[in-house]
Amino acid sequence: MISNDLSPLSDGIALPYEGDVTSAQVQRLAPAALAYLGDAVYELYVRRHFLLPPKRSDTYHRQVVAQVRAEQQAEHLRSLLPLLSESEQGILKRGRNAASNRPKRLDPEIYQQATSLEALMGYLYLTNPTRLLELLNALKLDEEIKG
Repeated sequence: MISNDLSPLSDGIALPYEGDVTSAQVQRLAPAALAYLGDAVYELYVRRHFLLPPKRSDTYHRQVVAQVRAEQQAEHLRSLLPLLSESEQGILKRGRNAASNRPKRLDPEIYQQATSLEALMGYLYLTNPTRLLELLNALKLDEEIKG
């Protein structure tokens, strides 16, 4: 069984679980479902990261949007690749294959990478919140955004 506690983690993130989630249930989830959850987890982390020091809401918005764009998520994924285990890389492959309905402005590879990152975030949220936080903390969110 995967823990169903409210797990307070550093950086003020709490990962609530309702009911028990088994590894088998997580494995049966579609990669698109993992990416859907991972998108929310990733954005919540980014929002929390930029919350302090206090700023104007338009500043928060600009900072968060710069980090949650597919192009930046793809860059973050590339920076995390050397840190990922073989099983985590397998989740990336599942997530990449789930990437569909991409916006026309996006290169398909960028969209696949962003969806892969989101799938991994969703998977780790359900299975290993400590590892999720390790990877999120490895992101360089304060570096200047290119492009």
